[in-house]
Amino acid sequence: MLVETVDFSAAAQAVPVLVARINGVALNSAAENLAPEELRQRACTELLRQAAMQAGLLDTSDAPAGDGVVSEAASAAIDTWLERELPVPEPSIEACQRHFAAQPARWRSGERVRVRHILFAVTPGMDVVALRNRAEACLLDVRCHDGSANDGFGTSARKLSNCPSGEQGGELGWLAPADCASEFARELFGHVEVGVLPRLVHSRFGLHVVEVLEREGGVPQPFEVVRGAVEMALRQQTYVAALRQCLQLLAGAAVVEGVDLDAATTPLVQ
Repeated sequence: MLVETVDFSAAAQAVPVLVARINGVALNSAAENLAPEELRQRACTELLRQAAMQAGLLDTSDAPAGDGVVSEAASAAIDTWLERELPVPEPSIEACQRHFAAQPARWRSGERVRVRHILFAVTPGMDVVALRNRAEACLLDVRCHDGSANDGFGTSARKLSNCPSGEQGGELGWLAPADCASEFARELFGHVEVGVLPRLVHSRFGLHVVEVLEREGGVPQPFEVVRGAVEMALRQQTYVAALRQCLQLLAGAAVVEGVDLDAATTPLVQ
């Protein structure tokens, strides 16, 4: 599994530290320089913790999360608040059929891809802009040499990748959707591309330059067989949209300092 091959030992580069706050509550310390995604995660969680407190679901004595991990009471209160504020309706059969018809490749059974990657890991204190620049330069270089006699991808993986697979030229072998992180799987499966992908793949581990070496397309499944999975996907899609809007409303009513919540494309709430 991809999760098991990640190495976070890349050296972090020191950058000036800014203490971010939500309504005056600090999200990090002056000695803690967080990656933007982690900082937004903490901001979203703090917005929800304060909303649960204002609703009377959490005692006002509950201490803010100094390390990004809220108390058990706060976690339970946030869950209760979300259940109350974000009811998710059951998708209709018509909506499920439309969703199924619009993404037929997603519901194939047995799809596999053989891939290799170059991981640029995001670690606490990392200069994310510089990291992205290095990843984009690497992507451009390996795409220019894609298909050439010299294995530029393997050479770059051995030199640059923060994943132990770099020693094998970035080889991850054959993967099924369940073998890798969901955000990684979305970029690999349900597509027809072979070769170096023309974009960086973002995951919870960092930025990936990815080459698809082979694909096995799998077998199409009838709607009735995958109906439950389609319903679950639609419920999740509806919930994510509602949560995003909810967080935007909470942020709009709060005093937000030092964190760009507009940059989050998805709600970063665990």
